[in-house]
Amino acid sequence: MTRTGALLSLLIIALAFFGQAAHAGARIDLDGAWRFQTDPGDAGLSARWPDAAPEGARVVTIPHTWNLGPNEAYDGLAWYFRTVTLPPELAGRHIELNFGATFYKSRVFVNGVEVGGHEGGFTAYHLDVGKQLRAGENRIAVAIDNRPGFATIPGYAMRLQASGSVWYDWWRNGGVLRDVWLDVADEGQIRGQTIRQRLSGDRATAVSRIAIENVDSASHAYGVAARLEDPEGRVVARAERRVEVAGGGAAEPVVELEVLRPQLWNVGAAKLYRLTVELRDETGRLLDTRTDAIGFRQIEIKDRRLYVNGSPVRLTGMTRHQDSPWEGQAESAGTIRRDWNDLAALHVALTRPVHYPQPQAVLDEADRNGMLLIPEIPIWQMTEAQLADPRLLALAKRMMSEMIAEAGNHPSVLAWSLMNESDASKPGGLAFFRALKAHVRAVDPGRLVTFADSDVTITWKPAQALREADFVMANAYFGTWSGGADAVDAWLDFFDKTYPDKMLVISEFGWPGPFSADPKSADAARAENLLGQLAAFEKRDFVSGAIFWTYQDYHSSRNLYAGSVDGYVDHGVVDENRQRKPSYAVWEQRNRVVDVSVGWTVGEGGLKGFVAKIASRPAGALPSYPVLGAKVRWKALDQNGAVIAQSAPRDLDLAKPISVTGAWDKPVNGLVRLSVDVLAANGVRAGGQAIDYRPFALGAAPFPPEASQLPSSPAVR
Repeated sequence: MTRTGALLSLLIIALAFFGQAAHAGARIDLDGAWRFQTDPGDAGLSARWPDAAPEGARVVTIPHTWNLGPNEAYDGLAWYFRTVTLPPELAGRHIELNFGATFYKSRVFVNGVEVGGHEGGFTAYHLDVGKQLRAGENRIAVAIDNRPGFATIPGYAMRLQASGSVWYDWWRNGGVLRDVWLDVADEGQIRGQTIRQRLSGDRATAVSRIAIENVDSASHAYGVAARLEDPEGRVVARAERRVEVAGGGAAEPVVELEVLRPQLWNVGAAKLYRLTVELRDETGRLLDTRTDAIGFRQIEIKDRRLYVNGSPVRLTGMTRHQDSPWEGQAESAGTIRRDWNDLAALHVALTRPVHYPQPQAVLDEADRNGMLLIPEIPIWQMTEAQLADPRLLALAKRMMSEMIAEAGNHPSVLAWSLMNESDASKPGGLAFFRALKAHVRAVDPGRLVTFADSDVTITWKPAQALREADFVMANAYFGTWSGGADAVDAWLDFFDKTYPDKMLVISEFGWPGPFSADPKSADAARAENLLGQLAAFEKRDFVSGAIFWTYQDYHSSRNLYAGSVDGYVDHGVVDENRQRKPSYAVWEQRNRVVDVSVGWTVGEGGLKGFVAKIASRPAGALPSYPVLGAKVRWKALDQNGAVIAQSAPRDLDLAKPISVTGAWDKPVNGLVRLSVDVLAANGVRAGGQAIDYRPFALGAAPFPPEASQLPSSPAVR
């Protein structure tokens, strides 16, 4: 570490420590400068790298993936190194080293001692390192192996063995993909809380099971306090408990908080409450605190349809890989926020969102924007033999538990997906699905469970696993991998007959670029395909959702144009740099949930105003859902861009179609550019109209009209 880095580390830790008077716990950020070195010969241990970084190890910034830049195609073992200076006051405290995600399999060393590790590249883990840390300088070394195997998740896509390429579909982003930090605890800590909620009449109840650990050798009688704040920040419920925990023990007290007339979390209109729990010792000293956002909502499947808070909904959206040329999979909060704001502008209300567990920042964006998610673990294109491997099942159970622990409190989570495009229809696959579904039911009994299947659209054979899923997800690439585009109606007939009691979500559809000659023609085909497929899905009311693949082009070694070894899959409505393709606008317009049409008010002297008719998409359209908390605003500009008149946002009740009238003081005899925007509750444009008014007057053109070409009707002078 450089002297500047060491001083910065000391400052961060000192600030954390001196804040302990009111709060015994602390988080110490370890993001930023680390050193990095590949280890293709697996020589790091014998060369004692856990004791000291090797000469030549370069400085990188955590979060980091090594598969950008000079090590883009490197697969194997690599190491990260960091020196942390610990003030004497923190020595002997209970300290845990936390990783948001490391891909794929890690071994962690502190001062040369191996303290643990983790398998699985997309979920968080922590290691108790208090006994290894000492006052002064401490060395942290992390060895990570990103290579897949037969029973890793993700692993070799053995269903593709005949093609000669068994690698999975996205780029192998080895590294420390998410944040790293130290947690310092004293006497006790909150490991987490599991929140369930009940709705009954005009009441809502939040039930929190709080996981407490006593990190002291002596027993403690803890005070546990919980408070619930409404979306406006007002405390609406409190609860307290006393719980005694033996030294080194754990407990899970339960508190219930009831709310009268709750504000409900809805699709496109998220109302979020905050549930905060505090842990205090016998003297009332605060030891730890945790806050989770929750949303009160009721989700049901009735008669093959999806209902949110008692209203039927039909939803559309698109998937998004965590991938960019500037960060790979080690995404910053800014990239996540930018992309998810754009997804909201594209009216995304439902997404998987991709093949692997997502970071908290993604879940938070979905919560705030009223989007429903179906998170998934990355079992992709695996054979029956892989699914029947007990090692895979054990790893899948642990990975599902970790994903549920991180994401389960989020109101945006609709269901859990167990796998994608794997041999679920075969006996070994069915047994795997049943065992994993039972495990998820035990961990999170209230949520729906499903998986994404491609056989259902390719082989058209009934599958017992699909019958046992809570609803069916089908990857439906009609026009390419699933057959001709005109086969979609016949396939929907087959599905209706074969699974007459199942709701259907199209978990993937779209147009992969290599089916066209070049990117330009591919995007034209993409736009045509998405319009045609959505029209077909819309006709069947048992299709409650359709998810387009995918938002952006992403790095891969598969599904590329001929002659490409690696590159970016041409599959998105934006390219890898987020530049919009023509299909972006096609999708945005097709998936608006509000229709706006404009009529002009013309009088003596010119244009005086307009009347805009605004209506939600009719019930049963795809997409359609109640548009709650909407506002409308408009602005009229002259030909020079000067404002003629405009309105402030005003509330809209779209329970039925309405008319909005706009007018200005003086008639305008010239070009008027009008925009009418309907804003959803989150401020995103849900629909609107941008239109120009151009006065028509014969002879007003730069050249007078040719008399012989004028109409002969006497109405025209």
